[in-house]
Amino acid sequence: MQLVVARVGRAHGIKGEVTVEVRTDEPELRLAPGAVLATDPAAAGPLTIETGRVHSGRLLLRFEGVRDRNGAEALRNTLLIAEIDPEQLPEEEDEYYDHQLIDLDVVTEDGTEVGRITEISHLPSQDLFIVERPDGTEAMIPFVSEIVVEIDLEEQRAVIAPPPGLIDDRAEIASAGDDASARDDASAGDES
Repeated sequence: MQLVVARVGRAHGIKGEVTVEVRTDEPELRLAPGAVLATDPAAAGPLTIETGRVHSGRLLLRFEGVRDRNGAEALRNTLLIAEIDPEQLPEEEDEYYDHQLIDLDVVTEDGTEVGRITEISHLPSQDLFIVERPDGTEAMIPFVSEIVVEIDLEEQRAVIAPPPGLIDDRAEIASAGDDASARDDASAGDES
């Protein structure tokens, strides 16, 4: 199974280093020196990581054979893809790989269908489930224990306890607003 672990950013300096946008919870494993990564577009790779270091909070990588700024800049926006064993599990009990979560059904605690996870967005403050709803719209669910109360890989579902407003249907909100507006109009008519 293939997993996108990073996206190459701009060149850093003149010796072939690049910044990378990390898309894995295990950069020390997936982006370590010696790792061989497939690429998208495929013409750029495969690439072997020669060195890696953190500079000003950003991960910098240098790939074998890339020795100057021009070579590094040519890799900009390339996706780095690691081959992983689909049976491999994270070391911590409450951790999951993205591929384990993609396509899980999302339901509320009372069993109400919310949708299906189509993407995991890794933000600096927290991760988000991007959930495709049955009507084709998307909902963003913060992947925090207060909201995502259970991940059941055997049943292929994520159970959530959403706070008010997180997944409420826009139609329900609009309908409630129309009802309130109708009440306001009716009470305004009583005043005359």
